[in-house]
Amino acid sequence: MLDAKVYNPADELLVLERHRVRELMQVYNSTQATPEGILKRRALLHSMTRGRIGKGCWIEPPFQTDYGCNITMGENVYMNFNCVILDCGKVTIGNNVFFAPNVQLFCAAHPINPLTRSKGVEFGMPIVIGDDVWIGGGAIICPGVTIGDGVTVGAGSVVTKNVPPYTIVGGNPAKILKVLSKEECEKEDREYEARKAAGNDYDDWTPAPKGTLILPN
Repeated sequence: MLDAKVYNPADELLVLERHRVRELMQVYNSTQATPEGILKRRALLHSMTRGRIGKGCWIEPPFQTDYGCNITMGENVYMNFNCVILDCGKVTIGNNVFFAPNVQLFCAAHPINPLTRSKGVEFGMPIVIGDDVWIGGGAIICPGVTIGDGVTVGAGSVVTKNVPPYTIVGGNPAKILKVLSKEECEKEDREYEARKAAGNDYDDWTPAPKGTLILPN
């Protein structure tokens, strides 16, 4: 399943694993956001991913996934409401990655041949998301896609191909809208940290001018 070869999703062991995770998700999604409930959700996340989750990760319910155990997250990953991960392939998410609401990651794919497809087989392809990535609301990441570090994916985008680092992409299919300079990003970050140390990090910040690219949550 994980090596992009055709497999039968009705295999008994796979069905049992999906049922296990759906029971966990049902509890996760219905748990109240009390201090005790938050601790319970964290424990459920570790159980779903079998511990493949870094520090500071949080997924807002409701959340849906097939297996959970094929997902690996770095540190400080945040997923907003209604995210979906079909992880019949490996899903690797780096550090400091933000998902807006309704983001969907699809590792699952089906044969193009309709006669083969009608037999119920499918295959999974991996998805890799680098560090410091922001994925806008309603975006879809298709099977086999790798997204580089520092990428911003515009809301509603459908990402069908690999995305190089430090770019802004948008549209269906997603295309590169802007290439960022890593050096300029690092310079701006140093300037922000200096303002933050001086206590005026927000006072000096201004939104982008009208008519420039805005990527909503």
